[in-house]
Amino acid sequence: MRRAFKYRLFTDANQERELGIMLETHRRLYNYCLKMRIASWECEHVSISYKFQSWCFKGMRIGNPFMARLNFSSAQATMRRLDKAYQAFFRRVKAGEEKPGFPRFKGKGRFNSIEFPAYGSGIRLNGDKLRIQNVGIVKVKLHRPFDGKIKTATLKLEGDKWFLILSCDLGETAVVKSVNPPVGIDVGLESFATSSDGEHEPNPRFLKQELPEIRRAGRAVSRKKKNGRNRRKTVKRLRRLHTKVKNQRADHHHKIALKLTRRYGLVAVEGLAVKNMTKNPRLARAIHDAGWSAFRSILHHHGQKSGVEIVEVNPAYTSQTCSACGRIEKKELSERMHNCLCGCVLHRDVNAARNILSRGLARAGPAGLNVKVASHVPRSRCL
Repeated sequence: MRRAFKYRLFTDANQERELGIMLETHRRLYNYCLKMRIASWECEHVSISYKFQSWCFKGMRIGNPFMARLNFSSAQATMRRLDKAYQAFFRRVKAGEEKPGFPRFKGKGRFNSIEFPAYGSGIRLNGDKLRIQNVGIVKVKLHRPFDGKIKTATLKLEGDKWFLILSCDLGETAVVKSVNPPVGIDVGLESFATSSDGEHEPNPRFLKQELPEIRRAGRAVSRKKKNGRNRRKTVKRLRRLHTKVKNQRADHHHKIALKLTRRYGLVAVEGLAVKNMTKNPRLARAIHDAGWSAFRSILHHHGQKSGVEIVEVNPAYTSQTCSACGRIEKKELSERMHNCLCGCVLHRDVNAARNILSRGLARAGPAGLNVKVASHVPRSRCL
């Protein structure tokens, strides 16, 4: 099992500058390799491989002092990143996707990480000090110990702060399967998550709270002269605001996922196509603000660690179907209560959560049936 541990780096002005130069060099290496591949195909219809570009990089280091300062295995990781982007592009083409997404050049601000695939080559952690090649010794805030053997290390720039991400191999770790009761979760905008038990998690809407300040900062950026010092300062301020929203949203997702995996042994969620849902211009920003896809990914991560089964079900008609009798009763989004002819009266989201739980138990099969269903789960209130 592999697990990542993330730590904050505290750099001085000189180290900040050297890390910035290293990141910019990696970005230019990525763009140069992409340009080389495009030119080779357009001129000679020859596809360049990662191995060929890695061989060419040896010559680039001789004539370019910035490339010569890069750790070789780290530079190979950047070229391998481009190769993975090409492989993903060809895979989407073969799958017949309408927009396969050809690899793009990375602009400033679009390339924010440096990977060291061979730990100990160019980077090494010694206590709370991190030695980085051509940068020096950087202080690390080890707020918790890491487990296992370090396999790779990544330096990542988020806003104006640097972080160290250690990918550790925990070996064959046995995870005990949880025997807690199952639950169905319906995500929404009125409440972020509603459980089949009838509990509602509020939707904090972090982006909406910070939107006035973000808009003011965006207008300030547009008024500044391009490539000027004041523009860079204002861009940094805008980046901080977006980073703050991102961190708040991630913290909220982790707390809810941790609560669910501690209380339940099986969590059924909707397999929503969020990309298609955001095509609605009236709801797109609110959906992005909720971050349902990121939450689902975090929930899978916590479930894997805790031995909790996470089951994704088809979301079709979960809100329209009566959880008591199975009758489909069409509703508008403005209708927040479920009133069925059978006499079942429920909140719309609770009704959907119970349908999700039923589908999740059916999809989990015998493994899901072994999960003990709690006797305290409230049933539909029927008149």
